[in-house]
Amino acid sequence: MSRVIFHSDANSFYASVECLYDPSIRDKPVAVCGDPEARHGIVLTANGIAKKYGVRTGSPIWQAQRLCPDLVTVRPDYSLYLHFSNMLRALYEEYTDHVESFGLDECWLDMTQPGLALHDAARVADELRCRVREELGITVSVGVSYNKVFSKLASDLKKPDFTTLITPENYRQRVWPLPVENLLFVGPHTKRKLKDFGILTIGDLACADEGALARRLGKNGLTLRAFARGEDTSRVMRSDQAADIKSIGNSTTTPHDIATREDVKCVLYLLAEGVGARLREQGFRCGRVSISVRQVNLESFSSQRTLPRATNLTDEIARAALELFDGNFAGKLPLRSAGLTCSSLVPEREPVQMDLMGVELDSLRREKLEHALDGLRKRYGHQVVQRGVVLQDRAFAAVNPKEENTVNFKPFYW
Repeated sequence: MSRVIFHSDANSFYASVECLYDPSIRDKPVAVCGDPEARHGIVLTANGIAKKYGVRTGSPIWQAQRLCPDLVTVRPDYSLYLHFSNMLRALYEEYTDHVESFGLDECWLDMTQPGLALHDAARVADELRCRVREELGITVSVGVSYNKVFSKLASDLKKPDFTTLITPENYRQRVWPLPVENLLFVGPHTKRKLKDFGILTIGDLACADEGALARRLGKNGLTLRAFARGEDTSRVMRSDQAADIKSIGNSTTTPHDIATREDVKCVLYLLAEGVGARLREQGFRCGRVSISVRQVNLESFSSQRTLPRATNLTDEIARAALELFDGNFAGKLPLRSAGLTCSSLVPEREPVQMDLMGVELDSLRREKLEHALDGLRKRYGHQVVQRGVVLQDRAFAAVNPKEENTVNFKPFYW
């Protein structure tokens, strides 16, 4: 039985929801933007009218306003977007119990069932789009294919409010001429590597020599080649399954430039506070710490190290991150933003080998203390207890390191 996979993508999601709730801006160019005063001054999404002026996601607000002087800018309301995301998902689950989120505004649906061919499924996708439009007041574009990668690609080909079908018979004509960066997981860095190898289109990647590709990109290159050839067999997660958490991370664009090592120490402890809290909340310790930094010219660097023992203690995570900075990026100041990620996760309940010097016993005691602090913060707010090192800069201390930053998890279920 041939698989039938949908990928549904809400069109200009944040902006569409804002326009739905405010009729006065529906016929105007609208962009949902971050807070310029907190140095998050970029376009998060723009509606179709604004896009006609060249306003794009990720553009600085000043640049978007130069392109479109009448642009209406709106601050994001994430609780409202989450509400709509949940309503979308509830509607999808009326069709299948295999619904896998890919962000707030995108989902895969496994519609495979006896007797449902891809061409028939396209009509079901049309019905789904119509229901979203009529019941929720926003629109989605739906890609229909026989695997997740091609359905995701199909949903991006024609917007808004459109169904696109990619089949085993037509994918060479529809997919292979497209730029290689249109393929899922081909980011800017991979695109540059592929370009150096003479691979510009998805078809080039599909026909590339396996051995040469493996030498240049390793296992990831062979996976991307399989995706380009329509050989993706990854499954759509059931609605009642949780995604496998592979890493937990915090990142922030700071209220002012990170200019000194003391600033670096303050920010890394702040980020480690959030990472440690999430590790303990999820019941993990980490065996590897990574940091990333972005300079004021937006050039980025990253480094990682393996820890001598798995931990979820804020202080140990922060000290490892600071050692990484001192050893790799001390000459990169000033910085605009920084990130900290913990990976190689192991369950917190995993037994720990005690030592004669009592180091492990002391760590377990400190874990209990951290859990107690987590309980206080859950009840009274994360910033009810803060470390002295964070309070050295009140602007940094005002950042909430747990609720306001990012959680990384494995988004593609195999």
